[in-house]
Amino acid sequence: MIGLFPHCGFLSETSRMVALHGALRALGEPVCIGTHGGPWESLLERGGADWTQIGPRMDGARCARFIRSLPGIGRPDQSMYSHDEMLAYARAEAEFMRRRGIRLAVTGFTLTTLLSTRLAGIPLAASHAGSFVPPVFEAGLVPAPSHNPQPLFGLLPRGLRRRLVNALPSRSSMYCAGFNRAAAELGVEGVPSFAALLLADLTLVTDVPEILGIERATLESWAPGPGGRYRPGTSLRYTGPLFARLDLPVPDRVERFIADGTFAYVALTSTPPSMVRDVVAAVKAAGCRVLVAGTVHDLADLEGGTVMVEPLLPSHLVMPRAALAVVTGGQGSVQTVMASGVPMAGIALQPEQDLNVHCAERQGMALRLSPSAARGAALTHAVRTLLEHVRYREQAQRVRALVAAIDGAANAAATIRGYLGQANAAARAAA
Repeated sequence: MIGLFPHCGFLSETSRMVALHGALRALGEPVCIGTHGGPWESLLERGGADWTQIGPRMDGARCARFIRSLPGIGRPDQSMYSHDEMLAYARAEAEFMRRRGIRLAVTGFTLTTLLSTRLAGIPLAASHAGSFVPPVFEAGLVPAPSHNPQPLFGLLPRGLRRRLVNALPSRSSMYCAGFNRAAAELGVEGVPSFAALLLADLTLVTDVPEILGIERATLESWAPGPGGRYRPGTSLRYTGPLFARLDLPVPDRVERFIADGTFAYVALTSTPPSMVRDVVAAVKAAGCRVLVAGTVHDLADLEGGTVMVEPLLPSHLVMPRAALAVVTGGQGSVQTVMASGVPMAGIALQPEQDLNVHCAERQGMALRLSPSAARGAALTHAVRTLLEHVRYREQAQRVRALVAAIDGAANAAATIRGYLGQANAAARAAA
């Protein structure tokens, strides 16, 4: 049995796990899902998954607090969970793994699985790191942050900021203290660095070499060096884009709104509703009609005239028909835009998202903005630039040809199965 552990506070992570669930079942692998709950758990039911709620339930309010504490958003001296939550989740997950006979767990930003898999004595796979992985830091590919949470950091020269943002993940233990306190109490291996917090025994790099800029052989031969910055045995494998393909129809009223293709698609997740409102106002100022994916926000006040709001949309069907997309820099959103072949204004909330948008920017199909710039005239100017210069759409279509045919879910499932087979063979040989 393979166990998937989505964090259902995130649409992206939940949809990834639903896709992976289907791909593993297509290979004949027995698979189950465990989650702490959240606003997107309904996607598990819609996907026909075998799922169980484990540990204290995370409701919408708790998920919102979790998102506000994320790396790059919340304070680096906290761990996103309280100590009691950390212990309760790790123990409940480990018990679930033992009871269901799980041989390998896959996390979708349910970070307590870093501890529970060690309690259960099984390997962990992860997809949530996306492309924010050590070979990228070591090559210095993460750009200088567009958003500086520490004011003094923003005063440093751009080149120095870039060097620091590439050096810090493996040298800093920010966001790790709570995990290590819990690990000590549970008697399991801790998390030696922020970079290690995002990795697993098998890390699925959901990108392609042509876009990330790291050759396959270089990335897949990477292994932790001396110094204890990573957990021993950490490995990396390219599997290709993995993003939401929700099994939903496009509502009739949306079909009528987007029929002529002259609209901007605004899909901002993990952001406060005030930011969505400011972004919509800035896009409207560029003369665009706007379709908004409302997700968990109540944005009914925006509806009317040149703006339409729909809570949940199949972005992979809507986005290819847009004139451009405005998204946050999560890898799922960015890759949906890439596979759709449309220009993009990307709003980076933290360094991993800066990297994702920067990869699209390097391909000539996107413009990157900070959250503050996206609330006003800078976004209006960016939207006009993307619409008026045909080269952005031409480059977006070129990128689409690179990624659209890749089945990242199937590749990830095959990689997981191969890794598990090797682990089983090694265990039999050791016995």
